Amino acid sequence: MTQAPNFKQELYPGARVLIRAFEDIPEHIFEVSEVYDDCIGGYSLTGPLTGEYGEPDFEMILRIID
Repeated sequence: MTQAPNFKQELYPGARVLIRAFEDIPEHIFEVSEVYDDCIGGYSLTGPLTGEYGEPDFEMILRIID
């Protein structure tokens, strides 16, 4: 298993990231509001979870959009 990139140092409130698909939820854009030790907090901007708050683990981040 490959290790996920370490995005923590590059994340900040307002950053947008692409979250990988999980269960029946497709990849989606997520806006960071907080950066925690083991995850990020924020809101989904696209997909079926639009407007929902979540705290995905860093391993779920595919890339930083901006």
